[in-house]
Amino acid sequence: MKFSASHLARYRQIVALLWKYGRSDLAQQMSAEEGFGVDSLPSAPGSAAEGAPAAAGAASPEHLADDLEAMGPTYVKLGQVLAGRPDLLPDSYRSALARLQDKVKPFPYAEVEEIVMAELGVRISKAFSRFDIEPLAAASLGQVHRAALRDGRAVVVKVQRPNIRRQIADDFEVLEQIAGFLDAHTAIGRRHRFLVILQEFRLTIQQELNYEREAHNLVALGRNLRDFKLIQVPQPVPDYSTRSVLTMDEVQGRKITALGPLDLLDLHGAPLAEELFKAYLQQVLLDGLFHADPHPGNVFVTNDGRLALIDLGMVGHTAPAMQENLLKILLAIGEGNGEAVAEIAIRMSEKLDEFTAPEFRRRITQLVALRRDQGLEQLNVGRSLLEVGGIAQENALIVPSELVLLGKTMLQLDEVGRILDPAFDTNASIRRHAAALMVRRVGKDLTQGSVYSAVLEMKDFTSGLPSRVNRIMDMATNSELEVKVKATDAKMVMDGMEKIANRITTGIVLAGLIVGASLLMRVATPFQLFGFPGLAILCYLAAATGSFWLVISIFVHDYQSRKKYPH
Repeated sequence: MKFSASHLARYRQIVALLWKYGRSDLAQQMSAEEGFGVDSLPSAPGSAAEGAPAAAGAASPEHLADDLEAMGPTYVKLGQVLAGRPDLLPDSYRSALARLQDKVKPFPYAEVEEIVMAELGVRISKAFSRFDIEPLAAASLGQVHRAALRDGRAVVVKVQRPNIRRQIADDFEVLEQIAGFLDAHTAIGRRHRFLVILQEFRLTIQQELNYEREAHNLVALGRNLRDFKLIQVPQPVPDYSTRSVLTMDEVQGRKITALGPLDLLDLHGAPLAEELFKAYLQQVLLDGLFHADPHPGNVFVTNDGRLALIDLGMVGHTAPAMQENLLKILLAIGEGNGEAVAEIAIRMSEKLDEFTAPEFRRRITQLVALRRDQGLEQLNVGRSLLEVGGIAQENALIVPSELVLLGKTMLQLDEVGRILDPAFDTNASIRRHAAALMVRRVGKDLTQGSVYSAVLEMKDFTSGLPSRVNRIMDMATNSELEVKVKATDAKMVMDGMEKIANRITTGIVLAGLIVGASLLMRVATPFQLFGFPGLAILCYLAAATGSFWLVISIFVHDYQSRKKYPH
């Protein structure tokens, strides 16, 4: 691992963070077998879990959020991601990290003015009739201000933090060095492949830093969801949007998290939850583009009783083949079919050398059966998907990143649905809409010409088949037909045959030595050992030594073969 002198301060911060929380209750809860929930762990007398005040300087969930915020935007973004991963962090830490989603310390208004003027080419007072000095919200990569265009149109302006790209690039240089070291020198690194995860995280942040891409996502998602009358996607103002400044329609409403109990009683939450979940199933399983960060802070209830989706910097993409696999695994989880879940996960994932399929199937079947016994109406599909991904990693199976992203999205979506309607059943919603989605997928394939392409390929195959058959028959008649077989395990087979031949040859030589020594025992010679002919005794000793070596080598090589080829 090569250390850079310019990054020594960052190395020190990371080591201090790991040391602080590696000795805290966080590490204890993450190592608990019963799960991450604090309730599943016995509290020590006088511990913070029992309500006792934490010792000065002791690690706590709130301290973790503060420490990540102090380390800069990369680590704030990491905290936001961890806040949506119950498979990685206990609930108490996730709740504390949730504040990093929109309650980060803002940067000064003077810097906002400089960035807007540099990006738009005009002063704020010229471009807007009103621009609030106090930000509406501040997050890891930027902050949002209310404003109004010259024609009176109410908008919000997202302004990127100054010098953030350089800072994030420096942070990832450090993190990639650490991840590369762990991957190369630790078993957990080789299994989890931290460098690959970090590269995906880096790509996500790079996409979020490009506000032009986010504007494109707003337009695309608004177009895809135009038939959902209860869903609103604010649209960007192209002339007022650049790579570092994004101007879009202001959502007239409040965050779901800001609604009180009385507001929720007046709200017709059941149809909103159903519409939202249906819209997401269409995004993931049909459109191939979905809002990947629907935490409650990114979902608004508008003044006219609709739902608005904001912050489309993080989106997911699913190819047609992946859409079919995701639909199948969602249905299998919803039906409580653990065997099908395991088979689909194996088929869509990358298998490492140490992967053991029977153990993976057993654990997935147990997981799905446990969730089914708890009641399908209470099934959290997102959490189950994340648990499938966790079990896969423990068994040397690398699941696609789309599956993990879908699990996180479904988990957040389930949380929003429960706020809107405490009785909302995500599993039942999947079953209600699965058939319609499959029909629409077939229709989409027809309209996009994939079926026509298959028909044209079939036409080419059938029209060329007679000539191909004639050529094959002529080659067979003229003894020109050759069949080449490429065996993927040929080297392993040849090594095994060579090993067998060597053992047989060694056994024959040893047997010859024994027979020869027996014959020499009848020949009297001056040279004797132990009162017997010396040459015969030497042959016996050579045969005994060779036999001992052969038996030991057989046991050693067979043990190594069982480890290398478990099946």
